[in-house]
Amino acid sequence: MRNILILILISGIWSCKPEKTQVQNFATFTGQQVTGVTVSDKGRVFANFPRWREGVKHSVIEVSEKGTSTAYPDQEWNNWKMGKTVSDSVFVAIQSVVAFENILYVLDTRNPLFKGVIDSPRVFAFDLSTGQLIKTYILSKESFHKDSYINDLRVDKKNGKIYFTDSGHAGIVVMDIKSGKSFRVLDNHPSTLAETDHLTFNNGVWKNTVHSDGIALDTQNDVLYFHALTGYNLYALSTKKLITENNKEIEESVKLITKTSAPDGMIIDSSGNLFFADLENQKIMKLDISSGKISVVVEGEKIKWADTFSIYKDELYFTNSRINEAKGDISEMEFSIHKIKIN
Repeated sequence: MRNILILILISGIWSCKPEKTQVQNFATFTGQQVTGVTVSDKGRVFANFPRWREGVKHSVIEVSEKGTSTAYPDQEWNNWKMGKTVSDSVFVAIQSVVAFENILYVLDTRNPLFKGVIDSPRVFAFDLSTGQLIKTYILSKESFHKDSYINDLRVDKKNGKIYFTDSGHAGIVVMDIKSGKSFRVLDNHPSTLAETDHLTFNNGVWKNTVHSDGIALDTQNDVLYFHALTGYNLYALSTKKLITENNKEIEESVKLITKTSAPDGMIIDSSGNLFFADLENQKIMKLDISSGKISVVVEGEKIKWADTFSIYKDELYFTNSRINEAKGDISEMEFSIHKIKIN
């Protein structure tokens, strides 16, 4: 009998399936399409809502652990409406928020409703201890085009730079943190151009052409990764080459890393894994950069256009922006921030 019991127990252990990754809802927004999320070193969560349509209540918010939100840094910064005066004390069309050390970088495309850049794109840098604006970075005229949509950014402390993708007009922008000077590289280069004009989902074909979008910085190996949204190739470039401002040398240094699914945002964890979405198949993927192995982290109905990623204490936060579904009136649609354990 004892041997039989042991066999039953062993059989039970070996037949157990691995526990599925649990997707935890962090916050939900009705009628407000969230795209960006970032978590500070102290666990504070910030999110943003792009001005892709009328009716944006707030451009930037801070979200509490209970899922409630407040305008950040205050209501005045979030009061701008179409047709109002544009200034350096209002958010016009925010596409990304990135918390790095004790600063929140707020990227303003200055391209509301995708109707063209109405003022130079800029980044507002806020001190997270005080909520005060400490610097405004304005992209130089040579760094963007009228149809630019400066999409996302990464901060490179080692080289004192900020790197941006432009999804409206293919290219990468590099800005010096100290001087604020910026320059543009890989303008309409094959590595930054979209590869297709559509993506295919269960609910139909999403027709759009989106260039360089996802961006991730490997600070251990000094490599910048980037990817067109409507595309299936992941590229990389040494930051040492990138900051030279030598366009020919930069273009020759671009490397095709691997074929992937079509993603939006990307991020690298401390172990050197690159996380990105498989938008068309409702998945979040992981690339082990050292081995080249790609695996599924999580999939299913709770993944609805995983847009932007942020990592805090081995948890991956992501937004469900539902871009392929958000057509016409979105007042009753729910958009959300979720998180999953990755270690």
